[in-house]
Amino acid sequence: MSRNAESTAFRSALEVIRAVEPRVADAIGAELTDQRESLKLIASENYASPATLLAMGNWFSDKYAEGTVGRRFYAGCQNVDTVEALAAEHARELFGAAHAYVQPHSGIDANLVAFWAVLADRVESPALKKAQVRQVNDLSEADWFALRRELGNQRMLGMSLDAGGHLTHGFRPNISGKMFDQRSYGTDPTTGLIDYDRVAEAAREFKPLILVGGYSAYPRKVNFRILREIADSVGATFMVDMAHFAGLVAGKVFTGDFDPVPHAHIVTTTTHKSLRGPRGGMVLCQPELADQVDRGCPMVLGGPLPHVMAAKAVALAEARRPDFADYAQRIVDNAQALAEGLLSRGATLVTGGTDNHLVLIDVSGYGLTGRQAEQALLDSGIVTNRNSVPQDPNGAWYTSGIRIGTPALTTRGLGTAEMDQTAELIHTVLTQTTAGANADGTPSKAKYTLDAGLADKVARQATDLLATYPLYPGVDLS
Repeated sequence: MSRNAESTAFRSALEVIRAVEPRVADAIGAELTDQRESLKLIASENYASPATLLAMGNWFSDKYAEGTVGRRFYAGCQNVDTVEALAAEHARELFGAAHAYVQPHSGIDANLVAFWAVLADRVESPALKKAQVRQVNDLSEADWFALRRELGNQRMLGMSLDAGGHLTHGFRPNISGKMFDQRSYGTDPTTGLIDYDRVAEAAREFKPLILVGGYSAYPRKVNFRILREIADSVGATFMVDMAHFAGLVAGKVFTGDFDPVPHAHIVTTTTHKSLRGPRGGMVLCQPELADQVDRGCPMVLGGPLPHVMAAKAVALAEARRPDFADYAQRIVDNAQALAEGLLSRGATLVTGGTDNHLVLIDVSGYGLTGRQAEQALLDSGIVTNRNSVPQDPNGAWYTSGIRIGTPALTTRGLGTAEMDQTAELIHTVLTQTTAGANADGTPSKAKYTLDAGLADKVARQATDLLATYPLYPGVDLS
């Protein structure tokens, strides 16, 4: 797409929106300005291409399409079939997967589809067998009670939250924690790395139905071959949530033992983050789980979002291009350069560095909580998010860590030299921020002090750093 075409497309869209609700148009324009001027270091965010963004704003948004390709509960879905089939084809080819289901609206939805697919495939009970062969309305109360009890008493083993796991891996605030009897494996308290012998020991003791691999804030590679061996040793289904690092798998940075697709029975992912697509989810699986996965709608999903599936098809097509592999490698190179820049300035990093796209800073060395550090950095034009560290004394709300990632800045074109400059800006802010106190004089985990002049100076430096790497250079809204 030419730059003139991009500008025309987005300007025209905003003009149409402004005619109905100008405040929405203004907010959209302001968001672009904010993203252009801020150092976006949230590890789970990226910048989708103009083609991907435009694929979401069209008439597919108006279409209901419950069911799957060729088997819809609504008429007139032939064009939806085309884009869903294309997205699934690109996903299979990109990841070398036997089956791809591209309907999930988010990573949480993808995980729910996977969990229920495994439950339906693995749990053997008279009530479940009746449910599979009879109409739901024909089940007696006793059958329903037995079914709920059987499905709700299954066991899941996954990474603990403070070690880098995710809420959707069986923790109580999420529905998965109400579905499963969950136990966690952590990391070595000295190194912060996964201890596979301890995972195996926990699996032998707990005997889970599902062993979950994958993470939200673990800065190292995971050996999925070993985890599959552990799952097999106890008869568990091995599921991997690769939402964060799917782009590194797609770009062939993670291969062999570190590519989950050949090893897992079922893999879930988001389609944004390092994959650089629209916000959405996806499930990849072995053939034996395909039928259950394809029942995601109406099992746990509402109607598919055809306009988002169209955008997934575009983004996955982009990821199959040769230059995506170069992009994926630069993500890791940048993350490692950012980690080195922080370490050289005295920062403490969980595991001492990174193998992937993210870096986890323990900000307690600066005398701060994660919440204080997050806000001080935001005041200075640096967008991050607070995150727990292993054995975090401040819990999951205030935290002791800051999680940063490089997918978005790598999309803009920044390289390793700019990562060192970014490390300097982060270090400057954190060293000049002091923890505040509550009204009664007790230490506060939220309040902090940072000189406004320094924050403004760092924000200007961040904007200057980004000036050479314009965001969406083909989009001019003026």
